Order: sequence, then structure tokens, then C-alpha cells
Amino acid sequence: MTDASLIDGLAAHIADLRTVCPVGRIIRADGAALHITGLAHDASIGDGVKVYRKRGVPLQGEVVQIVEENLVMLAEEPPEGVSLNDRATLLSPAVIAPSGEWLGRIIDPMGQPLDGKPLLRGAFSRRLLCSPPDAAKRRAFGHRLGTGLAVTNTVLPMVKGQRMGLFAGSGVGKSTLLGQFARHMSAEIVVIAMIGERGRELRHFVDNVLGPEGLSRAIVVAATSDQSPLLRRRCAWTAMAVAEHFRDAGQSVLFLADSITRFAEAHREVAVAAGEAPVLRGYPPSTTHLITSLCERAGPGAGSQGDITALLSVLVAGSDMDEPIADILRGVLDGHIVLDRTIAERGRFPAVDVLRSVSRSLPAAANDRENRLLVLIRKMISLYDSNAMMIRAGLYTHGSDPEIDKAIQLHPEIEAFLAKVEPDDPQRSFSQLELILRRAGLGQG
Repeated sequence: MTDASLIDGLAAHIADLRTVCPVGRIIRADGAALHITGLAHDASIGDGVKVYRKRGVPLQGEVVQIVEENLVMLAEEPPEGVSLNDRATLLSPAVIAPSGEWLGRIIDPMGQPLDGKPLLRGAFSRRLLCSPPDAAKRRAFGHRLGTGLAVTNTVLPMVKGQRMGLFAGSGVGKSTLLGQFARHMSAEIVVIAMIGERGRELRHFVDNVLGPEGLSRAIVVAATSDQSPLLRRRCAWTAMAVAEHFRDAGQSVLFLADSITRFAEAHREVAVAAGEAPVLRGYPPSTTHLITSLCERAGPGAGSQGDITALLSVLVAGSDMDEPIADILRGVLDGHIVLDRTIAERGRFPAVDVLRSVSRSLPAAANDRENRLLVLIRKMISLYDSNAMMIRAGLYTHGSDPEIDKAIQLHPEIEAFLAKVEPDDPQRSFSQLELILRRAGLGQG
């Protein structure tokens, strides 16, 4: 860290210090919701609150309701030790101040380090909830990106500024695939939001999945599953604010969130405590706006801004693609990748179900020759898939249908191709795909 950045960070920290704070008192404790009087006229929804317990360390939380002369605070941890008339003060609005010194670091949703090393804030603060770039001024999609995988270099391409969903059940390889993208996908900066992740998985992901190579250009924002819904929800907002900091500096950012399902579940806990009714299959009405507003902050920038290319994962129990969170995301994203458990069980990783996945960057992301190849490979996959039961049962007779014969012939090579780890050059992946199809008498011309 340079002396200038050290001084700028210290100056910004001092400038944000508050010397005078209004003081309120606890008048009611209702589970994790604490009712406070004396602060309603100074507070806003989303402000932080600190309660000074008579026994134990201070307790922090967030304003979720303001009712006449009182406010309701949702605590970040169980409120044991809170008593009537305990003092409460308002905290500065939630902000984050990223800097280039944060690369290679693991932080919590408050911007504090989790890796045991000191971390100084940057010179400029950002609000956690920001508006996306002006829709009328945003650029179109950029160029096609190398991803390090043959399947996403060709059949499901990603372009600069695209937002993709990653739909998968537990244990199907979702975290491994995100780690692959973090290590190999074309981007200057990678920001990873680990929302509600198991504590042991954080270290495993950083050390084994991401690795030193991936971490060197990444910032990991983590809130584990045992933390309060306030922190788990804030994890996604903090990570997006960090990504926006680098986007506004003109850089190309890859944003990975694991998972949006746990983000929505955290919001459900907060919203219900604030008085919202869970009407959308257990989720409150504000869930749709919560998810769509986060997604809209990613994407192409405007003017001199860079771009945020985003991959947002969704946990789909029992492969239910119509559950509320998956349904909301499908409608707002630029495509989705579906991981299928049956494909994983037969040993093909990544277990991408090509027929149920789509990239809305096509056909513009490929030239005419490449689009013809993509039509052919999808056709061969579809033919084999629709006749798979008959083929495996030995009921199909070779020669009955020439196209099915070709699909059977190509099946092993296509499976191997879809599992292939490729360099970051999509053109090379397309050349290999063309060679596979030509050997079967397809793709000429």
C-alpha cells in the first residue's frame, strides 16, 4: 500500500466519524425485534443501530420499521442480555469504501477483513444500494468472453456485460463451476459473494476451488449461514457495491453470487419481521423487486464505465425450475445454465443440461458458420436425448433412421467435448466442435 492511499483511507475514515449521536431507549423486546423510543425522528429505514447492553458487548442491528414515535430494530444476533431502558444510538448509514488494495482479500458484509490481516478502507465511500446506469445510455453487449470451458465457449457463450443464471441442486458441482469461471473467465477483477455459505466451505472454496491464481484477482465477500439475515442479505449488496466501484473506474468485472436463493431467504426473514406478509409461496411481495434491482445493477456500463458480467446461482430443490426465485431470475437475466443431477451421476462435469439451458447473447455472439454448428450440435443432442430410453434398452435398430444413427455415433464425442476444459479462446473450441461434426459427415459448407 502506498503512503498516499494510506493517508487517503485514514482521512476518509476520520471524516466519517460522528461526534454527536442521538440516544434512545429500549421499551420492548420481541424476539430479535427490539422496539426503541427516542430515535424515530432521526432514523431512516435501513439505518444501523447499536444497543449497549448492561451485560455483554454492544448489540448491532438495523431499522426495519418506524411507527409513530418508536422504531423497530432487527438485531444481528440473539438479543440475550438486552434489558428495558438499555441505551441505543444510531450508526452512520451503511457504506463501503473499496480500493485496489482489497484484491486477494476475504471480507465480511461490513467491509471488515476475515483473513486476519489489516484492511484499510478506500478514499471514497459508496452506498450499498445504488441505482443502475441510465437505461437509455447503457452500451449493448460487448465481445465474446473466454470461459475456460468448451460448453460455455460454444453452445452457451457469454459476452461482456451479460448476466447469466446458474440453476442447480445441492452437490451437482455449482461451486466448482463458479471457481472455474473465477480462475479462467476473461475479466480484470472478480468479485465473489458467498451468501449464507457453510463456514467450512468458505476456506475450502478459497484454498481448493479458487486457489491462489483465482484469489489474486478476486475479492471475496462472505456471510456464513449462522449469521443474521441482515448480514446475509447485505453480503450481496456489499459485493455488488464493490463490483460497481471497479466498473466505474473503467474496468471489466466478473461478479459471482452463490446463491441468490439464500439472499432471498434472508430478505424473507427481515421482511416478515418488518410486517410484510409471505404471499409468494412463502416469500413477501418485495422479493421480486429485491432480486431484479440487484440484477439490473450488473450488465454493461455507460460512457467511460466498464462492465459487470454476472453469474448468479440459484438452488433449485428437486430441479423445480418453476419455484419463485428461479422464475423471477429467468425473466430478468440474459440466459441461464442448468446443471442436472442425472448428468452428474453418469460422471460428466460440468453437468450442464444443454437442452434446458439458453444464452440470449445468441445468435449475435457467433458468426454464421458458428451458428450453423450450434444448430447441428443441439439437434444431435436432442435426437439422442429423445430416443435415449429406446437406445439404452436395445430396442433401436441401427439403420432405422440415419439422423439417429449419427446422433448415436456422435454421442460419446459430444459428451467428451461438453466436459472439456479449454483455453480461453472460444475460436479454438469452435474449431474442435467443427472437427467432431465433420467426422460424422456434418458441418460441411
